[in-house]
Amino acid sequence: MSKMQKKNLSQPDEKRAFDKGQVETVSLCGVTFGRATLQPGWTWSTCVKPLVKTKSCEVSHLQYHVSGRLHVVMDDGSQAEFGPGEVSFLPPGHDARVVGNEPVVVIDISGMEDYAKKK
Repeated sequence: MSKMQKKNLSQPDEKRAFDKGQVETVSLCGVTFGRATLQPGWTWSTCVKPLVKTKSCEVSHLQYHVSGRLHVVMDDGSQAEFGPGEVSFLPPGHDARVVGNEPVVVIDISGMEDYAKKK
């Protein structure tokens, strides 16, 4: 019989900092949960792209948006903006930026295991 488990994102298994942002992760039962905090002025293309060296974000994200507004542009040109209380799926091939002066906080359950790791 399996045992209950709990972890707290305030005491993460791993914490990664990058320009204008950070990710804190915990893993349970083979799932990595990540809390990303992105400050005003953060864009994927200027703050994460230099670390991962890909044309656009190649990670798939399934996220709950806690605070702030995030504007996402897909490689095909489609775009959307997400805010508090919304759940989003972002397939690989996108760029994103923080909108406004409030930090963006998202909880991600599919794309943070290797997010923003140097290559």
